[in-house]
Amino acid sequence: MYQARTKNTQPAFWLGLAAITIVLSFGIFASQILAAEQTHVNRLGKIQKEGQLRVCQWQDYYAISFNNPKTGMLEGLEVDLAREFASDLGVELSFVATSFADFIEDLKKDRCDIAMFGVGITERRARHVAYSAPHLRSSIYAITTHGNGLVATWDDLDQEGVVIAVQRKTYMEPAMRESLEHAEMILVDRPQEREQEVLSGRADAFMTDFPYGKKMLMSYDWAKLLEPPAPFKPTPYAYAVRQGETAWLARVNDFVAAIKEDGRLQKYGEKHGLLPIIALDE
Repeated sequence: MYQARTKNTQPAFWLGLAAITIVLSFGIFASQILAAEQTHVNRLGKIQKEGQLRVCQWQDYYAISFNNPKTGMLEGLEVDLAREFASDLGVELSFVATSFADFIEDLKKDRCDIAMFGVGITERRARHVAYSAPHLRSSIYAITTHGNGLVATWDDLDQEGVVIAVQRKTYMEPAMRESLEHAEMILVDRPQEREQEVLSGRADAFMTDFPYGKKMLMSYDWAKLLEPPAPFKPTPYAYAVRQGETAWLARVNDFVAAIKEDGRLQKYGEKHGLLPIIALDE
């Protein structure tokens, strides 16, 4: 007897289910992208709506953004100015710990709204973040020990046999790579490693800026500051935000202009001993 064959519908069923899953997944992904883009474009509106300004700071930057181990409190020029900015915006302030190696990724991944810790302007960083108008400017200095037999003055740095420690991903790295002709440069990842290299004798000096050099002199009796005879590779410092946030960057620049005009920048510069690097004319 003839029996009609029943058509197997299972492949079609699973294909249809897969197609639906793909469509739904794409819809969820697209909505996530849209939400991220809305945050990206409307940063200022988001801050005002949520009532919170998230500020990325490297918290071991003396006189700039320093977590004082004696008090457990954040202090420094950029800490005070972050509080002023949050007050101007009428929102609460929260600090997000970061570093010079990590702050770009923190901005891109929306972990903070702005980096406020004296971020030096470099070409490499400018490919990833947008800068405000500068408000600080520092030359490069060197720290050695009082007993170092090779390095006694700035002019002794670039000579055969001298080893210079430089922190990776700071603006000192390209500056020294370009400038040193005879001395050897070694790179370290953390600020404290520079000090360890000098104290151990593996390096003769390390490069730093005005605020950190100030910290070294106040903290360690072995530290000797070498100042260049003329400003060496002076670098402007500014605030950094995610690229493409035009309205937010404009509001940040309004704040920078205001603190220069109304005296708050000079006030906190004097409070934290940073008047020599205040940049009012940038």
